[in-house]
Amino acid sequence: MATPHTANPRPSNLVLFLRYGLPLILFCAGIALGFVFGWDLTGVEACAAMWAAGASLFLMNLLMRMGIAGDKDRDTEDEARAYFDRHGRWPGE
Repeated sequence: MATPHTANPRPSNLVLFLRYGLPLILFCAGIALGFVFGWDLTGVEACAAMWAAGASLFLMNLLMRMGIAGDKDRDTEDEARAYFDRHGRWPGE
């Protein structure tokens, strides 16, 4: 039985853009704002704010994927327990 996690192994282009493209755009926008404001206090603050937004988006996606990966282990364990209930032994024994 296929689990929902393995149904589509390659993420869509939109998901890839949200994972990597948007954080990269925010990092680049931070550098651009630094140059626009001449790297004075406002430019450095704008750059830091954009970098923080990009880093938080990237880390949020990373943590979400790590959480979903933990679901796969639980699904495997649930399938093994269901097999045990039906056959009276663990799979592979």
